[in-house]
Amino acid sequence: MRTTITIDDQLLARLKLRAARQHTTVSALIEDDVRMGELRRAQEGAPKGRFRLPTFGLGEPKPGVDVNDNATLLEFMERGE
Repeated sequence: MRTTITIDDQLLARLKLRAARQHTTVSALIEDDVRMGELRRAQEGAPKGRFRLPTFGLGEPKPGVDVNDNATLLEFMERGE
């Protein structure tokens, strides 16, 4: 698609030099740079994947403590056993 953009003169001069060195067009460079920028932004916003939380083996619950009963757990913790 053809479009018009406004670009800084110094930036355009650098793009022209780069295009000449790489035997390509300024349009192709701009398209590639925009594509890479969009890809980077999409990756930054994407979830980073799964992660693992550390776990610690604390052994079995104390006898008589029902881990499904919040009141019993609170009482046990307040006693400091």
